[in-house]
Amino acid sequence: MAPVPDLRTTLRSAWATNNRVTAHLHNARCSWIKTLGQEHGVPVPRRVDHRNVSRRELAAALRRSGRGIAALLELGMAADGRVPPSRAYVWRNLPLDVGHVLTYFVAHEAHHRGQIVLLARQLGQRLPVATTGGIWQWSQRTREARV
Repeated sequence: MAPVPDLRTTLRSAWATNNRVTAHLHNARCSWIKTLGQEHGVPVPRRVDHRNVSRRELAAALRRSGRGIAALLELGMAADGRVPPSRAYVWRNLPLDVGHVLTYFVAHEAHHRGQIVLLARQLGQRLPVATTGGIWQWSQRTREARV
């Protein structure tokens, strides 16, 4: 009989990948807030080190960057539905009407949330239905955000 492989290194590596993907979500938000909002007074959250951030630090960082994204969208709504242009936004590949900006953010985060859920499943650590199903409970998430 062949020896059973030690999967601890593989599992640690996979969970580290999940942490890096989640850190990327926060850091991408920070980049957009800095690019589009800083010039207009939206506070830019500090980025995290994707290699060394703890789960607790990452959860707090995501809350901060979530508030920053909300402030950026509110800025756009207050400016007739368009995020005001900034000198830092040099790519000009995303129309700045709030609909396009919001759609981009939702698509980006949904892509990476899918990666996180899939990786957990592949590791045999299926996320609870309350978590995976909860992703789609937008009314509940909205109520929670208002608290």
